[in-house]
Amino acid sequence: MSNIHVTTTINGDKVEFLADPRETLLDCLRDKVGLTGSKEGCGTGDCGACSVTVDGTLVCSCLVLGVEAEGKDIRTIEGMAEGGTLHPLQRKFIEHAALQCGFCTPGLLVASKALLDKNPSPTEEEVRYWIAGNLCRCTGYDKIVRAIMDAAAELRGEAA
Repeated sequence: MSNIHVTTTINGDKVEFLADPRETLLDCLRDKVGLTGSKEGCGTGDCGACSVTVDGTLVCSCLVLGVEAEGKDIRTIEGMAEGGTLHPLQRKFIEHAALQCGFCTPGLLVASKALLDKNPSPTEEEVRYWIAGNLCRCTGYDKIVRAIMDAAAELRGEAA
């Protein structure tokens, strides 16, 4: 099978790469574009480590073909910080010690941002439901949930 030329936008930048039609978006991001923040935990869409957004929709990039990125707006963990300034979610994950080994963290952060983009005032139950597709073997989820809730309050302009 011959490779297909893909033109897309990743984290606001126009990007072009050649993809085998059977290759996942995750593999294209990591191997063709050099964005290694998204991780392959399971390869079956069960763990969320490879979470990215495609045109604003949260997806497991291991379940999307790279050629499907054509003309789409892809957002990865690498695009979350602005310059040298961490996104409030990234800062709050650090402040709340909501990460340990860091393998799941990029997917959790991307998923959390997707939630707050849709719902800036989630309840704790909504946060827990939203991140249920992101598995973490190192932490309990309480610190992660507290970090997300704290970031949501900051993004809404509420004092901590």
